[in-house]
Amino acid sequence: MKQSDLPDTLAQRMRHTPYQAYSYSYPHKAAYRPLAQPEGLAQLWAEQDRSALFAYIHIPFCAMRCGFCNLFAMAKPKPDMVDRYVEQVIRQMRVLDGVLGERQFARFAIGGGTPTYLSPGQLERLLNAAQDILHIDLHATPAGIEASPETVTPEKLAVCRAAGIDRVSLGIQSFAANEMRSLARPQQNHVVHEAIGHIRAAGFPTLNLDLIYGIAGQTVESLLASIESALAFAPEELYLYPLYVRQYTGLGKVAARNGAVSFDPIVLDHGGDSRLQLYQAARDHLRARGYVQVSMRMFRAPHAPEQNGPSYCCQDDGMVGLGAGARAYTRRLHYSSDYAVERAGTIDIINDFLSLDEARFAQAEHGIALGPHEQRRRYVIQSLLTDPGLDTAAYIARFGTDCMQDLPQLLELGALDLLQERDGVLRLNDRGYSYADTIGPWLVSEEVRTLMADGGQAC
Repeated sequence: MKQSDLPDTLAQRMRHTPYQAYSYSYPHKAAYRPLAQPEGLAQLWAEQDRSALFAYIHIPFCAMRCGFCNLFAMAKPKPDMVDRYVEQVIRQMRVLDGVLGERQFARFAIGGGTPTYLSPGQLERLLNAAQDILHIDLHATPAGIEASPETVTPEKLAVCRAAGIDRVSLGIQSFAANEMRSLARPQQNHVVHEAIGHIRAAGFPTLNLDLIYGIAGQTVESLLASIESALAFAPEELYLYPLYVRQYTGLGKVAARNGAVSFDPIVLDHGGDSRLQLYQAARDHLRARGYVQVSMRMFRAPHAPEQNGPSYCCQDDGMVGLGAGARAYTRRLHYSSDYAVERAGTIDIINDFLSLDEARFAQAEHGIALGPHEQRRRYVIQSLLTDPGLDTAAYIARFGTDCMQDLPQLLELGALDLLQERDGVLRLNDRGYSYADTIGPWLVSEEVRTLMADGGQAC
């Protein structure tokens, strides 16, 4: 079932699987299109408050392609491509240094793909350039990097920690061998243990571990066993991701070859869905161990360090994306390169990025414009689905209107006992978080939903 085929009311949607789409950003990248006219970045960023920006570098390379992955990434690229890519990102930084003007960065991250696929020298060049060209003080700015166990080495970690990186996010997914085979990801627990040992020895203040629930053959008992294995390392953060089987991924292709004919909307319908039960058991287990829930997916340990540096508000502040596949956000325009999941399309987009000159780096060519209505909707979605919630007074200060009048859908959340209000802040309650992947897609505007359906990309 496609998003466009789902019922209009939230109550009706909740009778389907609670797992309909992950609203980690709005509008979704599937709504992006080639712009009618390229837009100069200097003018675009001149209109944006640049006092608290997020710099994000995308590394679209991995040692392997996991069966569930629909990220913009490719496995085992040629070494020459990787080195050229690093140098091209640095070239892009030089252009952005000229177009951004006076600015301050509040967050920095390198994601992927797998950033630790890069060599120590390549990581050092990127991190030095971020400081020397973009003038990001990584020692005073919360800064993170994503990693996979098989690519972690003491040498790479030493480079990152010396540069000021303070958070490592490690994708583990499961400690059960049969579940990892179901995900089409070969991984040995001794490699995971060794990688975490290297991260702890390097002295990173924050370790995040990612786990997946809803894997074929997984039970409540096996999920809780994986969580306990993760908690043995006392991670400062832990993310629980529901498995989505998307059409263009390895698992999706296997399912299609086995005769699957529908996705619901991007999740194969196997006649049953245990993810809600798994999620609730895991949530309760983590809370009992002292972890605080920040969103449907994120849990923070009581010993996690407080975040320092300038505050960053994803609803309001801009993101500067670097690299192929990286998205940049200003209030009125979101832009990026094109997007692909399959290898051939990904390679084409990376090669196009490698061919860009300074003039093309200085303009946006592909994205989506956000008018006042979509800006309001984005603010609500990005606020509501994570702690601390939607501050109604901050919304009025930002837009001069009332969020309940702008989005009457919010009234339905209250009527269905999905929302709580405290001191002027609207926040999903436990039941609301359980249905966050239903609420997010339901709040998408009809215009964006139509673009996503026509775009042919999974949510």
